Amino acid sequence: MSEAAIAERMDAILTAHQGLEGPLLPILHAVQAEFGLIPAAAVAPIAKALALTGAEVEGVISFYHDFRRTPAGRHTIKLCRAEACQAMGGDQALARIEAALGLKLGESRADVTLEAVYCLGLCACGPAAQVDGQPIGRLDAAKVAAIAAEVLS
Repeated sequence: MSEAAIAERMDAILTAHQGLEGPLLPILHAVQAEFGLIPAAAVAPIAKALALTGAEVEGVISFYHDFRRTPAGRHTIKLCRAEACQAMGGDQALARIEAALGLKLGESRADVTLEAVYCLGLCACGPAAQVDGQPIGRLDAAKVAAIAAEVLS
């Protein structure tokens, strides 16, 4: 998408959030919903509109794991890496899913993105994952195979 097209859409997003208290996060979510990521060309207009520095906006983007600077795959798998899931076999689940998908944690390609998260709230059902927004607990070899078959089909 061209910078002119991004600028036009940014104007609409910023106008829609004008007057909102604490608008940075809602604006970033709207930008990502619009473009599928936070394009570099969006940072300066956001910073200017909110009287922030570009570094402040970049700091928020990099702090929150849900904001993307690169496009995600068609499917997104978030694997819990928190302590409870680790204690319940999280490393084995990670190894299985990486092998099944042919991806390492943090990598992405057109069909799938594999990300780490640090708690899905399924601590009693670990290891846990979230596939396209759907939580999956007790991630064993059979569930990993089913997930891989689903996202790779």
